[in-house]
Parts: sequence; structure tokens; C-alpha cells
Amino acid sequence: MMMRRLVLVLATCSGAAAFSTRTLRALPRRSAGLAPRMVAELPPCNIKVIGVGGGGGNAVKRMIDYGVGGVEFIVMNTDTQALVRAPQGIEALTLGTDLTGGLGAGGIPDVGRQAAEESLAEIEKMIAGADMVFVTAGMGGGTGSGAAPVVAAAAQRQGALCVGVVTRPFTFEGGQRRKQAMQSIAALKPCVDALIVIANDKLLDILPEAVPLNDALTCADDILRQGVVGISDIIVNPGLINVDFSDVRSVMSNAGTALMGIGSGNGPDRARLAAQRAVASPLLECDLVAATGAVFNIVGGPDMTLGEITAASEIIEAAMDPEANIIFGSLVDESRQPGGDITVTMIATGFDAKDGAPVGPPVEEEQASGPMGGWGIPRASTPAPAPAPAPAPRAPPRGGGDDIPDFLSKMKRRR
Repeated sequence: MMMRRLVLVLATCSGAAAFSTRTLRALPRRSAGLAPRMVAELPPCNIKVIGVGGGGGNAVKRMIDYGVGGVEFIVMNTDTQALVRAPQGIEALTLGTDLTGGLGAGGIPDVGRQAAEESLAEIEKMIAGADMVFVTAGMGGGTGSGAAPVVAAAAQRQGALCVGVVTRPFTFEGGQRRKQAMQSIAALKPCVDALIVIANDKLLDILPEAVPLNDALTCADDILRQGVVGISDIIVNPGLINVDFSDVRSVMSNAGTALMGIGSGNGPDRARLAAQRAVASPLLECDLVAATGAVFNIVGGPDMTLGEITAASEIIEAAMDPEANIIFGSLVDESRQPGGDITVTMIATGFDAKDGAPVGPPVEEEQASGPMGGWGIPRASTPAPAPAPAPAPRAPPRGGGDDIPDFLSKMKRRR
């Protein structure tokens, strides 16, 4: 049996190193006079984040507000008014001005698609030169649902590694919007290397019951941000950009369905707790053992220790298949206070899912410790009991009994 490929990348503001948790990777020696010249000649990894439609534009705005660096931001919309509210200094494109007059897609994905096709030349020009493209959108509406596949396909044609990061709508948004979302996710999937689908309803399990609607929608936008940052940080922040990008490409290229887990922890066992919450995150919707690859990013303050990183990586490794290709990134955030939280963001790839649908039974989860805090630890599910026998019918024809839904299966707490 081949040994799992496991790489750990440590990044601080002053430098980076790459090594395996099992075998130290010896890096070639470079003379002091030669190294700066060689580094200067390395081309930067060009990463572009494209927010399509209202949800995608909101996610881009949150990334800018959060101070995400090392990437280029682009927003695209059929609604000119929405683009006027976009942050200053980023590229913006009104899609399909002849078709829509800049007044939006009216919630019709086909209009969003046609608008993007009308503006295809401008889209390709904006994408040109990118090594990696993130296409982020909220599915279910008109522009994001219809235009995102067109934008992603344009990125793939230019040879960029393309990752889609999208959300499925809340149940309260209505059946028509959910139906459009599923159809649009199906259309987007063949146009990207990896597709991260986040179910907004899962946020209801994470957030307190009385959370205001605006905060819930903001949380959905922030999840999109974390999906992008969890991958881009591992490339942008270390010094050896090209090596790290190749590692990420090996996991994300042609990976199909991808799922995201987020966990944070504090206290003396904060790293282990963050890793446990990430691998058992309700956002995952399935067992990690089904994944063929994963990218993890562990972020802590200046006091984060090697022992804490090792503890977190051991938990993640134990949850994955022995043959899975795993890339670890660990970033020291100098702005964090000593003794503060450690956060683990995970992108798991290679699940055999279709059309963005859940690939496993839902899991019951403990209440989070506060707004966005802890993210909860789901309980491991046990097989659902057999359906109850149907009672004798009063009159023919004979009918069957109701099946017990998966979410009513008995749960056992994961330790």
C-alpha cells in the first residue's frame, strides 16, 4: 500500500517551510548570493476571485473588508446599480447590457446565461493570465445561476485551475429558487475543476435560533469568503508560491464535488478542538473517508506551537482515507492575541456526488457556543432503522407505510 501523500506548509510573515509529518523533506541548498535572484525570477501566482451576481458580489465585498490580499477581485452582474455599490478599485463588468439594459436578470437563470454569453469577450479579457480562478455565487437567482457556468467555462478554456464556491438557498426562499439552484449547480459542475457547494440551511444548525435575518445572510456571504480564503491563503502567504500552487492543483484539479468544513477552538486544547470541529462540521454533509484529497489551513496567533499543529494534523489524518492526498497549510496571524482561537478550514475533494446534492445523510449537531463560535460538533450517525410496517389498510388498494427520514436516525455523539 502506498503511503499517503501528506504535506505540511508552515507560513509566517517572515518565511515558509515545507515538510511531511512523517518524513522531513530536504530542501536543496542555495547560496546566499543566488537565492534572491532565483526568487525574484519566480513568476507570481495569479489568482482571481470573481463574484457573479448579488451573492457573489457580497462575498467579494466581505473579502475586501476582511483584508484578503494576494488576489485580484472582479465582480460581474446584470444589475448596474449593484455594481455601483461595489468597493472602489476593483474591476466590475455589467453583463449583457443590450439584453437587460443593466436592469438585472429578473431572477431568470436563462437571462443570466444569455447576458454572460453576450459579454463573453469582456469576460475572457478579464480572466486572461490567471493561474487560478474562483467563481463564487449564490445559486437560485438569475445572474449568479445563469452566468457562473459561462464564466467558469471561460476560465477553464484559458487553462486556469477553476474552483466554484456557491451556496444553495435557504428553505424559506421558496421551492422555485431551490429548483433553479439545483439545475444551475448541475450546469456549473462540468465547467469547474472543483465545486464547493454550501447549503445555507446548514447555517441554521450553526447559528443561534434567534439570530436576525440580516446576520444569517451575512453569515452565508462569510462562508463563501472562507471557502476562497481557505485555499488562496495556502498559496499566497508562503514564500514558495509555485511549489504550493502545484500541490494545491494536484488536489483540486478535476476533483469534482468538494465540501468545506470549518472549526475553531480556544483554551488549552484549542488546536485539537478546532480540528475535531472541522472534520465533523455540519457543512460537510458526509463522512471524510469518502474524499480522495483535501486542503487544510490552520490559522493561529504568534503563540501557536508546533505541538498544536501536530495535534490538529493527527486528527485530520485519522479521519481521512489512508490513500488520500492531503495538503496542510499553517498560517501565523500576527494580529491575533496570545491565547486566542485557532481556526481550521478544510476543503475535501473527490466525493462521488451529483448536481451538488448532499452525498451523505445529514448529521445532528450540538448547539454552537455563540454566533459563529465553535461551529458545533455533529454527532456521528448510525444506520437508520428499518421502516415501520404499514398498518392494515381500511380499503383497497393496499398502501405502503411511510419511510422514516434519514434525519430521524438515531445519533451517537462523536468523542
